[in-house]
Amino acid sequence: MRVADFDFELPTDRIALRPAPLRDRARLLCVAPGGALDDKRVVDLPALLRPGDALVFNDTRVIPARLFGVRIRGESAVKVEATLHKRETQARWSAFMRPGKRLAVGDTVTFGDLKAVIEHKGDGGEVSLGFDKAGPELDAAVAAVGVMPLPPYIAAHRAEDDRDRVDYQTVYARDPGSVAAPTAGLHFTPELLRGLEARGVSTHFVTLHVGAGTFLPVKAEDTADHRMHAEYGVVPASVAEAINAARARGGRIVCVGTTSLRLLESAADENGKLSAFAGDTAIFITPGYRFRIADGLMTNFHLPKSTLFMLVCAFAGVDIMRRAYAHAIDAGYRFYSYGDASLLWRAPA
Repeated sequence: MRVADFDFELPTDRIALRPAPLRDRARLLCVAPGGALDDKRVVDLPALLRPGDALVFNDTRVIPARLFGVRIRGESAVKVEATLHKRETQARWSAFMRPGKRLAVGDTVTFGDLKAVIEHKGDGGEVSLGFDKAGPELDAAVAAVGVMPLPPYIAAHRAEDDRDRVDYQTVYARDPGSVAAPTAGLHFTPELLRGLEARGVSTHFVTLHVGAGTFLPVKAEDTADHRMHAEYGVVPASVAEAINAARARGGRIVCVGTTSLRLLESAADENGKLSAFAGDTAIFITPGYRFRIADGLMTNFHLPKSTLFMLVCAFAGVDIMRRAYAHAIDAGYRFYSYGDASLLWRAPA
């Protein structure tokens, strides 16, 4: 399909620069399989699900992955910026760096007390950084010098601050490694999780470390020519067994966020049976994809021509999602990472 088919006009005042004051009071647009639209709040979620349904969350933890430093080459020094993208080893990260043209393999870069060498340079400013620290010591150093990697559409309007250290993290975040939040999960509170438990909805946690590639624009004209950046994910065997059991009992599998959906779809076989998984996924879901396991999807509102808008169109239907987004814009819903959410049900095959 043409990437232009996934374009739409979004007024800039619909871009949320801060989350709702109360996380679970954000708006929730419910989109039924036939396309009926219903305006709710996230706090209404337990009533919208059935006992026996299973919610699947991504428990990755966002790290302060945006680093500001200096490239040193002989007597020359240039200010640079790096956004860590994907961990390659205990001491090496793939990163997007600016200005890319001023960097070369072998250059030394310092980020405060943290030092790295550019070991490889790819296209589009992507490099491999070999650090002088490893493992937990490197993690602590990054936490000390880095800032939260706010999405470009927020960072262009305001600077990161201390509030983002809390706001841009889910309440159940556990495993550090993401450079972008699984934003649908930002709406959940301990009270809402307890309400879901009381409703008889089970909750399950998988891990997908979201990379900075999620913010990169699709430059191809045809979706067939776009390639996703790989991201590392884990589905524990116990979680796979619990989700399979919930499905066998007739429960619906509802993914909280596109990250958990992409990971489950990567780990499921053609018959929809989920297995333990640990590895990279670069799955790219566009209309025509046959979903294996996900029945429902809770997700925020996404950018025009983005891979995530393509995914929701594949899930619920292109025409339905165009109508849903038009309604959201007209009704004043807040878009993107800090914005409102939608609850989608999979379109019939």
